[in-house]
Amino acid sequence: MVLCCSPFPLRIQTSPPPPPLHPSSLSRSVLSSGEQGRSKKSKSHRVRAQDFRSRNQPLLAQFHRADGHGDTADEDPGGDLPGSAPPLLPDAEAVAFRLHFCRSVAGVRRAHAVALRSLDSLGVFVSNNLISAYVKFDEVADARKVFDEMPDRSVISWTAMMNGYQKLGRHDEVARLFLDMLATGVQGNSLTFVCLLKSCGEQCDAKLGRQVHCCIVKGGWSNVIVDSAVAHFYAQCGDVAAASTVFDRMASRDVVSWTTMITAYVQHGHGDKALQMFPTMVAEGFRPNEFTVCSVLKACAEEKALRLGKQLHGAVVKKLYKYDIHVGSALVSMYARCGEVFDAQAVFDKMPRRNTITWTSMISGYAQSGYGEEAIMLFRKMKMRRVFVNNLTIVGLLSACGSMQSISLGKELHAQIIKNCMEDNLQIGSTLVWLYSKCGVHTYAVRILEAMPDRDAVAWTAMISGYNNLGHNVEALKSLDEMLWDGVTPNTYTYSSALKACARLEALRDGRRIHGVVNKTQALSNIFVGCSLIDMYMRCGKVDEARRVFDAMPEHNLVTWKVMITGFTQNGLSEEALKYMYLMRQEGYDVDDFVLSTVLMSCGDLQLKSDCISFLAQ
Repeated sequence: MVLCCSPFPLRIQTSPPPPPLHPSSLSRSVLSSGEQGRSKKSKSHRVRAQDFRSRNQPLLAQFHRADGHGDTADEDPGGDLPGSAPPLLPDAEAVAFRLHFCRSVAGVRRAHAVALRSLDSLGVFVSNNLISAYVKFDEVADARKVFDEMPDRSVISWTAMMNGYQKLGRHDEVARLFLDMLATGVQGNSLTFVCLLKSCGEQCDAKLGRQVHCCIVKGGWSNVIVDSAVAHFYAQCGDVAAASTVFDRMASRDVVSWTTMITAYVQHGHGDKALQMFPTMVAEGFRPNEFTVCSVLKACAEEKALRLGKQLHGAVVKKLYKYDIHVGSALVSMYARCGEVFDAQAVFDKMPRRNTITWTSMISGYAQSGYGEEAIMLFRKMKMRRVFVNNLTIVGLLSACGSMQSISLGKELHAQIIKNCMEDNLQIGSTLVWLYSKCGVHTYAVRILEAMPDRDAVAWTAMISGYNNLGHNVEALKSLDEMLWDGVTPNTYTYSSALKACARLEALRDGRRIHGVVNKTQALSNIFVGCSLIDMYMRCGKVDEARRVFDAMPEHNLVTWKVMITGFTQNGLSEEALKYMYLMRQEGYDVDDFVLSTVLMSCGDLQLKSDCISFLAQ
């Protein structure tokens, strides 16, 4: 397919757009449903606020510039009236009230100036509000200046300052402030511990996070918010078992704690557990929010649970859950990864708003389903809409080029990747290796792999698989050795590709060496690795070892049975092939034409052929 104009020169966003906020970082009031927030208490607060506003209208006018050209975003709709009395100097409550409604950092600085001019001293109350206001607009330096000038500080002062550094990712400052707070004799509260746990989780500081957990337990600070933060911290550090233990011991739970645990399972490849937890959550009376729905849809995509995904889609259509751009993107991704690319397109077309993630999910879905041309056409539309492109979009386009085996489009895209200085990205580099290997241009693949500053298992596996596809099995095994010397741990696909090379070479020694390594990992439980081991031993004539691998596998599928039966026929064991064909049928698998013809061709006399025919007729 020739493009009339290059689809690739475009504005490329080198880093993906920020994902939706994790539910544990959101306010409980945002995630709650129903009319619970509209209580009598909140109504009385509004009445008090309005009364305060009317009484202090002249005071609030002091925050405007003298020339009358104040920041309209921060101006009060009231102001001085003609003939009114001269405004009084604002007190601490008026300053704090004004800071709460500032919509820009300029408004905060103006309120700060008025407070310094009007008040004898800022005091802890006003200083805390100033710190929070500056932190709100990421002006941590100004907040720290206010903090350092405070003669006395409360736990709110320390926590607000820690929260500012945590927002900017300055985790060392967060820990240092916490230790300084303890040294001054101030005891932290639940919000302090939540902020510190967020910081520990983001930098995977398991040691400090566990110490904070101990402080929470000893101090009796456990509540639903703090315990959710503890579970989220352990999940961020990869300790899903500890997160699950914290969740199970929680005295009370809310929708955020449930969503935290479901998301943790999904993010660490335990989609099956997430799908088991979701019905329990609903049965206990908790109504999932949009973050829960997104996580469950991702689990459906990983586990190919299309039925549950469609049920969630129906619930979204009926407006049982909030439908936003993130839910729509999750639905598109779920359908695409389950192979229902046209259902994904239907959801995509009906979305009122789309972002980069939505477009990328659709492009990747087409590419993975073998619709490379549709992926390229969709990318053209994406460029016309002036939607920014991220690294995953480029990966999807490279996959589309590979599925079409279009080396010309692949090279064109590669040129744009170099132009935009994106060739050092690990995912893009690995996909480029796969693309050139898929298209048979092996020299380019080797050159890209050698130029990559960091190489992971995906890049090496693409290289090994490419050698296999070209019949260069010796080079495939050499690449495996180089990968191990490079300090990269192979994954299940690496072992499977290397074992295929051993099978074609009948390299029994290398195959046994790989088998020994696999036995020490969890890779042997992978069905693809098991099939590759069986095929390797069968091709090398080691039928008994192949049988032992088959028996040791925790589960079998149609491919496993076919490999065993074909292996028996290759070694002249027609009776064993018939026996396993009968066992295969007992396990509920249909005997297709391939299996039957393979066994029939291996039968040496009419009696065995008759047995095969009578077996099929049963």
